Amino acid sequence: MDRPSIIHKDLAKQRQTPNWTAFEDERRRFSWQFAHLATQRLPGGGINMGIEAVDRHAAGVLRYHVALRFLSRTLPAIEISFAELARLTNRFANVLQGLGVGKGDHLFLLAGRIPELYVALLGALKNGTVVTPLFSAFGPEPIATRIQLGAGQVLLTTDHLYQRKVCQIRAQMPTLRHVLLVAEDGGVTHETDTLDLATLMRDASDCFEVSETSEDDPALLFFTSGTTGTPKGALHVHGAAVAHEATGRYALDLHAQDRYWCTADPGWVTGATYGIIAPLLHGVTTLVDREEFDAERWYTLLEQEQITVWYTAPTAIRMLMKAGPELARSHCYPALRFIASVGEPLNPEAVWWGQEVLGLPIHDNWWQTETGGIMIANTPAFDIKPGSMGRPLPGIDAFIVKHMEAEGEPPRVRIIEAPNVEGELALKSGWPSMFRGYLNNEARYAKCFAGDLYLTGDLARVDADGYFWFIGRADDVIKSAGHLIGPFEVESVLMEHPAVAEAGVIGKPDPMVGEVVKAFVSLKAGYEAGEALRLEISAHARKRLGAAVAPKEIAFLAVLPRTRSGKIMRRLLKARELGLPEGDTSTLESGA
Repeated sequence: MDRPSIIHKDLAKQRQTPNWTAFEDERRRFSWQFAHLATQRLPGGGINMGIEAVDRHAAGVLRYHVALRFLSRTLPAIEISFAELARLTNRFANVLQGLGVGKGDHLFLLAGRIPELYVALLGALKNGTVVTPLFSAFGPEPIATRIQLGAGQVLLTTDHLYQRKVCQIRAQMPTLRHVLLVAEDGGVTHETDTLDLATLMRDASDCFEVSETSEDDPALLFFTSGTTGTPKGALHVHGAAVAHEATGRYALDLHAQDRYWCTADPGWVTGATYGIIAPLLHGVTTLVDREEFDAERWYTLLEQEQITVWYTAPTAIRMLMKAGPELARSHCYPALRFIASVGEPLNPEAVWWGQEVLGLPIHDNWWQTETGGIMIANTPAFDIKPGSMGRPLPGIDAFIVKHMEAEGEPPRVRIIEAPNVEGELALKSGWPSMFRGYLNNEARYAKCFAGDLYLTGDLARVDADGYFWFIGRADDVIKSAGHLIGPFEVESVLMEHPAVAEAGVIGKPDPMVGEVVKAFVSLKAGYEAGEALRLEISAHARKRLGAAVAPKEIAFLAVLPRTRSGKIMRRLLKARELGLPEGDTSTLESGA
């Protein structure tokens, strides 16, 4: 379907005046020093992420406002006000203190979307304890690897997860001093060499004197998988709260009285940062659905919970698209005013699907575990170019650069001034949520910087209007007969075909042209794989992309390999195609 290249916005028709309406003016007058004024400093001038997210609201007019609303199919809804959240997080901080766990020690969280996880994360931050959330679907070995790397002293998990995944590997984690268990049946746990969290919380005091933490004190440690080797641990600090507040305001357009839903699991950086911390900083009510994805349930929640701001992922959007427009249109969403997506680039087809089926376009944005917060975004006041990452937020300076380094030298780059030239995306250092190191790997951290520029490893281009366009990871780009082909562009065109639900593209070695493009596609319901459909999809791609860029081979897969956070694992497709080692697969979605 031919569509316009731009979705134009009309401020007069928006349900809420956006926080950011004058692009250049706001970027010109913004400073991170000014942004600090939106936070409440500790008496000594420091900052604590837990206090910022909870206690400053609990002491004010939002004291009885609902901070977190937990939903489940089988359990009654649980609502926790800011005042109650302050009391519970104080208790958990005292639990840690009673165990001798203090500032700089490491707490790991392994649980689903249960209230105890949210309380523990925020209470540990108050205590100055560094927190690492883990995805609850990890197997035993990924859990042990991360706790070993992070020298975790405390693990909070449920009795069921402990029995299934932890007890048999506990000897592999010699730094682990305490395991705090949540009884999934609501009772008391009796596992050997563990502590029952409910009992500890019951006996703890409601009063807690917060740990003195500075902007540069460690707060969060997130692990991100590389193409090979062990996961990388990216360390973030308490001062990142300043960026979380600013990006929640500019990129997610959070306002007082919003009802917000981030569908990301808290075991990933998005679920922790924008599912817990950022919305709490803004004092909004956050919905937490404890169930797995179900299209009918999601549409029902959007409607019945009167969600106003919804932050989700491309994989979830594609699954909703696969469920068909009729299901979406059987519900109405009068409160919903803004939809955003992150996790991997959002194909133009998905942006338009939101506009045509939900009545709102889906706003893509870009950031990394290392950046700690949203850097480039499509925001509600401004026009969208479907397929674009958007434009840099206030306080963020982004560039396209070319490498100039010689063998053995630190990275050296030059900035590309001309529009639409492909190169590596780089950001000028200095935003508060920038990671402060890779755990135990200073050399790898140093390679991420060329002077004051952080090198993202993502290839992109910027057009004449300042919109950035993702091309691919530097190690994903396909080199064919002198052409540099970005897999995302090819995948987006393949997804325009009505039969294609998802697509993943790799470069396959070829003795004549270096690499040829091979595509792997999964199909929507009602379509069957076969030679006729393969030829039809191939012809569509050649027509849209040209023979030099279109896939030379197309293979059908029932499911594409994805990380549990939703990213298609192109390197795994390539490894399986070529019979190469698969590398770190700890984040691979089961069954993929």
